[in-house]
Amino acid sequence: MDNTEKLQHSHNHWVTTMGAWFPGKKVMFRNKDLHRDLKDMEWMELYLFSITGRTFSPEEMKVFHAMWMYTSFPDPRLWNNRVAALAGTTRSTATLALASGVAVSEASIYGHRPNTRTIDYFLRTKAKLDNGAQLIDCIKDEFKKYRTIFGFGRPLNRDDERNPHFLEVLAETGMIDGPHLKIALETEKLLLAGRWRMRANLTGLAGAVAADIGLSPREHHLFLTPCFIAGMPPCYLDTREKPEGTFFPVKCDDIHYQGVEKRSW
Repeated sequence: MDNTEKLQHSHNHWVTTMGAWFPGKKVMFRNKDLHRDLKDMEWMELYLFSITGRTFSPEEMKVFHAMWMYTSFPDPRLWNNRVAALAGTTRSTATLALASGVAVSEASIYGHRPNTRTIDYFLRTKAKLDNGAQLIDCIKDEFKKYRTIFGFGRPLNRDDERNPHFLEVLAETGMIDGPHLKIALETEKLLLAGRWRMRANLTGLAGAVAADIGLSPREHHLFLTPCFIAGMPPCYLDTREKPEGTFFPVKCDDIHYQGVEKRSW
């Protein structure tokens, strides 16, 4: 089927099993009636169902909740919270503040893109180990190709304050022994014993557990996309309730300008 045929096939016609609204009658949501079949779901259960088409055990849901809870930092110095705070100090709307904060969370070396790279590492590494590879060789190959392993290391402090709490949740839910999580913990041991001196961060542990639960990299990425959002409203409200423009103002003297000197236009 060429492009013209594809367009003709889709003209005024969309075949989907994802859902549809029938005005005045019902809303179908992945072949389920939203208001009848899914009415007892918690919001996060519905969100995961929308992404995966699956339902999850109470233990798995507790772990998913922890992934979001432990990444909710109401600190306006953090890059995405700062955007929400700037929106407040300029008297922008809450919707724009939160939407822009989520948008800038899609970064290459921090935030959501590393989440995808992290779970991808665990899936690829487990496949290699199942075929007889040694973990230390997988680690060396990863550094040779990417110069890092996403999910390990941290810029400001190598110890991640979130990890002990997350590991406690995994122990409580009986999800501490998954094969991908074992790879994460063993990777950390080898990194600390070698020249890399890197610990796992929460992104690494969460990616490993997501792989154990059966999420794909795309599903994991979609699930974590709103995970920072609970930390943004406090930052927005804090600057919204203070005098306009007083959020981290910068003096002209603080700017070390090295460009072209004064000139007439």
